[in-house]
Amino acid sequence: MVRANGAVSLRELARVVQTSEVTVRRDVRALEAEGLLDRRHGGAVLPGGFTRESGFPQKSHLATAEKTAIADLAAGLVEEGEAIVVGAGTTTQELARRLARVPGLTVVTNSLLVAQALAHANRVEVVMTGGTLRGSNYALVGSGAEQSLQGLRVSRAFLSGSGLTAERGLSTSNMLSASVDRALVQAAAEVVVLADHTKLGADTMFQTVPTDLITRLVTDEPPVHDDRAATELQALADQGVQIAVAGAMGNPVGDHPPSRTDRRRDVPVPGPRRGQLGTPTATLRSTPLTGEQPGPDRAERAARVADLRRR
Repeated sequence: MVRANGAVSLRELARVVQTSEVTVRRDVRALEAEGLLDRRHGGAVLPGGFTRESGFPQKSHLATAEKTAIADLAAGLVEEGEAIVVGAGTTTQELARRLARVPGLTVVTNSLLVAQALAHANRVEVVMTGGTLRGSNYALVGSGAEQSLQGLRVSRAFLSGSGLTAERGLSTSNMLSASVDRALVQAAAEVVVLADHTKLGADTMFQTVPTDLITRLVTDEPPVHDDRAATELQALADQGVQIAVAGAMGNPVGDHPPSRTDRRRDVPVPGPRRGQLGTPTATLRSTPLTGEQPGPDRAERAARVADLRRR
């Protein structure tokens, strides 16, 4: 499966081979010892370290249900008449499909896949950057893309990447993609990162968004036994990142998200970040991690997940 897809999550492996994630994790550890794959938090990839990047066909098959749930939740942040930027990636492509329903929206993007998802949305204006086409992820990169973003100002940037840690923030394996993502961040008053649990704790070569510039993280609920992903979420919350967990409050997974009022409810969140322009215009239907208890043990994390499910 890793050879076919480039990467795979432990959750998907357990489902396919019909066993527990504990068993899958042990087998993956043995395969890594033989040099057949590299472990990542919540999954496994082909060997290659910091510089390896899977292409779009491989990424599109990884954590598909989680990406759909994340896109459903993130779409609730976007209001009618807003101007936003959306970066390249399979998760942002899922978001774009839901943004087609938001009237009066203006979307600036360097992603052909995002533009394609919005091409037939009559009430959405799509603005594409210039640049050179990068075929592996259908994104426009290079100086042309970066120059076309100069002088731009929008309310939010929605970005994905290859890895996310509290220490370095969001990162990617490609230098050109990282440079364009940094230009997208400079154009936005608020940065929203979309990252499924397999990317939590993963660190790749080029930093795109340092942690102190990330306003919100929209992610999925890590598996109960994924201690490192839960620890990384706690560390991000400790640094002031607002956390929204898709699925934790019963958000459905599918092509048709619930109504806007069903997806959102007011929750206590940290105050505005230092240097942040304006205040958020939407709230996330989630339970943020406040960071008051550093480094909870496994039992406490399991209790938190169980409480989220009950609620």
